[in-house]
Amino acid sequence: MSVVGKRIAVLVEHHYQDLEVWYPVMRLREAGARVLIVGTGSASEYVGKYGYPCKVDKPADKVKASSIDGLVIPGGWAPDKLRMYDSVLDLVRETNRAKKPVACICHGGWVLVSAGVLRGCKVTSYVAIRDDMVNAGAKWVDEEVVVDKNLVTSRKPDDLPAFMKEFIKLLSI
Repeated sequence: MSVVGKRIAVLVEHHYQDLEVWYPVMRLREAGARVLIVGTGSASEYVGKYGYPCKVDKPADKVKASSIDGLVIPGGWAPDKLRMYDSVLDLVRETNRAKKPVACICHGGWVLVSAGVLRGCKVTSYVAIRDDMVNAGAKWVDEEVVVDKNLVTSRKPDDLPAFMKEFIKLLSI
């Protein structure tokens, strides 16, 4: 399974869940991918829930799905901010429409809800947003990781190893 040279965008905003950003970033870099940290444009650096800073490479309005091979949507409280930006939602929609791998964990599901890409999909998330995902047309299950076509979803930081294993597998196809 090779992801060498693949360009992966990781979305961030203030109060992102630190592990849900940095574990994927480090795993992807370790595997040879080129990781692009993408923010909303509201700042050039964001601070995670536990205080770890993250510098942005580009704002979402400067990133096109055609320039990336996959997308990671971490959780924390950041998704509640991310979902308010049309540029973020457009990037998610475009990436999903192109059937490129989209990985979403924890509260990141809120971004998928707002992007309107869940109808008919089998997914998981942090249990607190289950109703939001179901109301958006998804079939929600309580599992460590769920893969439905190009979408990889997980519930919480404990699921990160399985989450990244499946995301990297999709990227390698």
